[in-house]
Amino acid sequence: MEVVNSKQTQGAAQTPKGMKISGAEALIHCLLAEGVDLIYGYPGGAIMPVYDELYKFQDRLTHILTRHEQGATHAAQGYARVSGKVGVAMATSGPGATNLVTGLADAQIDSTPMVCITGQVPRHLLGSDAFQETDIVGISTPVTKWNYQITKASEIPEIIAKAFYIARSGRPGPVLVDITKNAQFDALDFDYTPCTSVRSYHPLPVATEESVEAAASLINRAKKPFIIFGQGVILGEAEEELEAFVEKSGIPAAWTILGHSALSSDHPLNVGMVGMHGNYGPNVLTNECDVLIAIGMRFDDRVTGNLDTYAKQAKIIHLEIDPAEIDKNVKVDVALLGDSKDSLARLLPKIEAKSHPQWLKEFEEKHQIEYKQIIERDLYPTKEGLTMGEVVRGINEASGEKAVIVSDVGQHQMIACRYARFKQSKSNITSGGLGTMGFALPAAIGAQMGAPERPVVAVIGDGGYQMTIQELGVIYQHQLPVKIVVLNNDFLGMVRQWQQLFFDKRYASTVMVNPDFVKIAEGYQIKARRVEKREDLNDAIAEMMASEEPYFLEVRVEKEDNVFPMIPSGASVSDIRLS
Repeated sequence: MEVVNSKQTQGAAQTPKGMKISGAEALIHCLLAEGVDLIYGYPGGAIMPVYDELYKFQDRLTHILTRHEQGATHAAQGYARVSGKVGVAMATSGPGATNLVTGLADAQIDSTPMVCITGQVPRHLLGSDAFQETDIVGISTPVTKWNYQITKASEIPEIIAKAFYIARSGRPGPVLVDITKNAQFDALDFDYTPCTSVRSYHPLPVATEESVEAAASLINRAKKPFIIFGQGVILGEAEEELEAFVEKSGIPAAWTILGHSALSSDHPLNVGMVGMHGNYGPNVLTNECDVLIAIGMRFDDRVTGNLDTYAKQAKIIHLEIDPAEIDKNVKVDVALLGDSKDSLARLLPKIEAKSHPQWLKEFEEKHQIEYKQIIERDLYPTKEGLTMGEVVRGINEASGEKAVIVSDVGQHQMIACRYARFKQSKSNITSGGLGTMGFALPAAIGAQMGAPERPVVAVIGDGGYQMTIQELGVIYQHQLPVKIVVLNNDFLGMVRQWQQLFFDKRYASTVMVNPDFVKIAEGYQIKARRVEKREDLNDAIAEMMASEEPYFLEVRVEKEDNVFPMIPSGASVSDIRLS
């Protein structure tokens, strides 16, 4: 595999300060100054001057030609999520730019740092409906943290510096910079200064001492405290602080799907996943705790269910970096507005060392109910058909729980998030807020490049797989050792489950007539295998995980298996169904 993220050149010292260069070359030097060494993209007429400069800088800046611009954004997301760096994607104007929008929206709602650069028609043609002109700034405004259209070459250094600062600071997110073609050709006197602040933008609030004291007081008096942590812990690199806080306080802790892996799966106080298909205990007991401590999560509707009945009995403490999230969905009693790492570190010495054995026993009792009714059936089935759960269990065992698992969207996503076990942070990569089918394959490409030393397994359904299947070309071209597992039930499984449960089994447009996935993989020179019987499963997974090359595994699973537990849409977390 090509190791493309090892250079990390801090290129500021090598940039041609004071020299007159083209806007296109200036852009390349700006990227190098920001430590960028990897770009995902797709060329076209309006961005061609930049690509011409990229050709000259191949020894310092690697460009990965994805097979679709949406694939470029998801690959940049996967790279950013496992590496902690800013992902970079690039496209031409018009359809190239609009094909980035889904990835921008996904990165925006999942707080992924990404800079997207698009070409645009020359300045004098703006607004004339020129060939491949679209108002990408207007289109992308609702789904970006910030965007800007550069029309003069002299703007490039300042705007690119600002773009990277905004993308990575505070609550991260995607930024789009649109550059007209004349700005790419025109010359400027180059000078680059990294951005360290923007007027009226305050990305790192600090919790007040009064709020820290108030939170500690509530925690110390609590009889049934409960922690729910989200991706804010991972983005804030607060994993050690979270673990120390959990262990000193003795409080059971559950996670949102984007928070998964921030706390080791085998930690005794890790009680599982909350949300629509989360674990029984954490969901039900949310409505029985007396203090709820939310850390780096945003009270998404898939976590809370019916807000009118959500944790009404509890005092709520919210540790959050984005002031817009405070009181947005759930009214809180104490808000610690700041970086999770800092807030937890300040809270830790003020809380009392405790244990809550009776409260923990309630979680264990709920877990035993769920285990007997659902988990055992999913992981150790006795029926003839293969389950998605036993595939994920096999991946855990074969990888030693060390793999990065990148899941797509649907039934398999919920199964992967429920049953994947992790010992290391930044291991669970999935499309959380937007729920983007087609996310996993390109995101796995980015994840493998962002963490080349780790095994990366993409777990995908047969529906989502075909939305970005063309990105197999990238895996083939660069011989990336991504492991691709398609759980094939010949259905759009999650939609079919809802049709079964709530629409009297009217399977409208959810039956899939699929191609031969093995032959397609083999067409890309990727080793491939199909499993239909349980006795072949463990051997196939072991062979896949042992391979140092790309590997495709199709597993034919039960056609009409459902994912439980399940909180029906709009219901209370207390109304979670076990069947």
